[in-house]
Amino acid sequence: MSDILNRYRVIGALALSFMIFAILLNSVGTVILQVIHTFGVDKPQASLLELFKDLPIVITSFALASFLPILGYRRAMLIALGVVAVACTLMPLFPSWHTTEVLFVCVGIAFALTKVSVYGSIGLLTSSKTEHSRLTNTIEGLFMVGVVISGWLFSAFIPSGRGGHAAWLHAYWVLVGACVLAMALLAGARLDESAARAAARPFRESLAQIRRLSMRSMVYAFLATTFLYVLIEQSFGTWLPTFNYEVLKLPDAVSVQMASMFAASIALGRVVAGQLLRRISWYTLLNTCVIGMGLLIVLTLPLARGVTAEHLGWAHAPTAAYLIPLIGLLMAPIYPVINSVILTALPKPAHAAMTGLILVFSALGGTIGSRITAIVFASYGGIRAFYFSLVPMTLLLVALFLFKSEAARAGATLPASTPAAD
Repeated sequence: MSDILNRYRVIGALALSFMIFAILLNSVGTVILQVIHTFGVDKPQASLLELFKDLPIVITSFALASFLPILGYRRAMLIALGVVAVACTLMPLFPSWHTTEVLFVCVGIAFALTKVSVYGSIGLLTSSKTEHSRLTNTIEGLFMVGVVISGWLFSAFIPSGRGGHAAWLHAYWVLVGACVLAMALLAGARLDESAARAAARPFRESLAQIRRLSMRSMVYAFLATTFLYVLIEQSFGTWLPTFNYEVLKLPDAVSVQMASMFAASIALGRVVAGQLLRRISWYTLLNTCVIGMGLLIVLTLPLARGVTAEHLGWAHAPTAAYLIPLIGLLMAPIYPVINSVILTALPKPAHAAMTGLILVFSALGGTIGSRITAIVFASYGGIRAFYFSLVPMTLLLVALFLFKSEAARAGATLPASTPAAD
C-alpha cells in the first residue's frame, strides 16, 4: 500500500470513528424519549443516561490518557470500536433499561479513548500547524455532520405516530456495521507512533500539572464559564425531543427529526461566528449571543403554550418547533471561542492538562444540566423547564465578565483561526 493511500485510509478511519461517536453521544435525547415509552422509566431516571455517558469519559480521560501513547493510538481505537460494536449489538438482542445503561457506559469509555487517540494521531499525520489545523477542522466538522445524522438515523427506525415501539433499537445494527468498517480500515493501515511513545509522560506528572493549573484564577473563571455553557447546551440538546413530543404534540419520529435542527444550528452558527470574529471582539460577540439566547426563550416559549391537537408532520408543526432549535445559532460560538482564549493564555505544555479539565467540567455541566431539566420537566412541565435556562444564562454573563477580566490580565488573545467545533 502506498504512503498516500495509507494516509487517506487512516484519515478515513479517524473521521468515521468520530462520526460514529457523534451519533451515539448525541443520541441521548432521542434515547431518553424512547426509553420512557419502551421501558417505562420516568424522566429523572432517564436523565441518568447523561451520567452514565459523562462519568466514564472523565474517569477514562484521567486514568488512561498518560498510558495511551504506550498502548498505541491505533490499538486503543480498535479496542474502543470493538467495545462499542458489542454494546450496540446487545441493544436489539437484549432490550432493557439496564442494557441501555451499559451501552452509554461503554460509549463514554470508548469515546475518551478515541478522542485522545484521534487528536494524537492527527499530530502524527501532519507536519505543520497549517496542516494540523486543517485536518482537525475537517474531522471536527464531520463530527458535527454525525451529530445531525444521529436524529435522522434513529427517526428512520421509529414508526409514525405516537407511543412506545421497540423498532428504534434496530438502528444499532447500522452502527455495528459502521464500527466494523472503521475497524477494518484501521486494521489494514499503518501508523508510525514512535514519536508519541517518546513523548509519553508519567501519570503522576500529568496529575501534578493539572493540579498546578487548577490553582490559577483565570482557569477558575474559564471552568465556571465552560460548566454553565454545557449545562445550557445539554439541557436543550437532551430534552428537546421529549419537549417536542409532550409539549408540542409531535409524533415520535418528527420530534426527533425536528430536534436535529438544534445540532444543525450549532454547526451553522460556528461557521458564521468565524466570519463575525474578524470584525468584532470575542467578548462582545459572546455577550450578544447569550442575551440573544435569553430573548429567544422569552419570545418563543409562549408560542408553545396551549398546544392540544396532535400534529402529524413538519408542514403542520407549531411555530415554536422551528424557533426553539435556533437557539443553537446563538449558542454555537461560545464553547470554541472560550477554549481558544484560554489556550492562548497558557504555554503549550499545559494544553493537555487543560484539555483534561475541560473534559471534566464539560461532563459535570452536561450531567447536572440534564438532571435539573429532567426534575423540573417532570414536576412542572417542559415549558417551565426551558424557562429555567434563563438562570444559568444570567450566571453565564457574570462568568464571561470574570473570564474576560482574568484573560486580559494574562494577555490572552483570540487566535486567527478559531476551532470550528468542540
